[in-house]
Amino acid sequence: MSGPQFAEFGGRTACVEIRCGTRLVVVDAGTGLAALGDEIGDDAPAEIDILLSHLHLDHVNGLPFFKPALCGGRVMRTYCGNLEGASARDVLERLYSPPLFPVGLDQLPSRFEHVGFRAGETLRLAGDLAVKTIPLHHPGGATGFRLDHRGRSVCYISDIEHTAPWPPEALARFVEGTDLLIYDGMFSEAEYCTCVGWGHSTWQKGVALAKTAGAKALAVFHLHPAHDDDHLRGVERAVKTEMRDAFVARDGQALVFAPVD
Repeated sequence: MSGPQFAEFGGRTACVEIRCGTRLVVVDAGTGLAALGDEIGDDAPAEIDILLSHLHLDHVNGLPFFKPALCGGRVMRTYCGNLEGASARDVLERLYSPPLFPVGLDQLPSRFEHVGFRAGETLRLAGDLAVKTIPLHHPGGATGFRLDHRGRSVCYISDIEHTAPWPPEALARFVEGTDLLIYDGMFSEAEYCTCVGWGHSTWQKGVALAKTAGAKALAVFHLHPAHDDDHLRGVERAVKTEMRDAFVARDGQALVFAPVD
């Protein structure tokens, strides 16, 4: 969404930049990817890993607008875990071709490589960075990610529909003790009643997962496009009454965790 009523929290679709030392990892490639590319520009590393939770449009529609892909001389490596081991290559080639789009990713100056895996496997990125993954309940499947580096961790659990009982033991173990849990809080409990089966969750279930798993902070993420700044300020006030170190994620927000080892 765009407009002055979305200025505080932002209107771009999902994209999270994670820095592990000097290593750049990008989770999801929504329209926020274009803003990230503008920020890092010519300072982008030679290889960029892009972890895709799944391939719905709002999670991949920033790829052809990512400045490092347009500058040349770099490798963009996508990882996709919800296609039974297949990579995202065929899907992205269909999306980024006529009549849907005029330019294919393979026509961009930088090179795209595509890696398939099965959600639940551990990814080993260059530099021996391990990324744990978990399958999520979402139409067509989705993948959650956990990155641990120098005693700190962040978990990305977006595009998930909660189940009963909640939270599942496997998911609670996956995010246990994380410094930051990024969680799909598109709906309130009242809104969710009319949206069952859409593949999204509530901020209340995010709080429940965070408390069960001992997560230190919670970022409510994947916000509903109809929720403007006034609405989200109210959501944040309500979230903080349930968990002090919880907040509604904002476009461009940065959190820094000092290493502990």
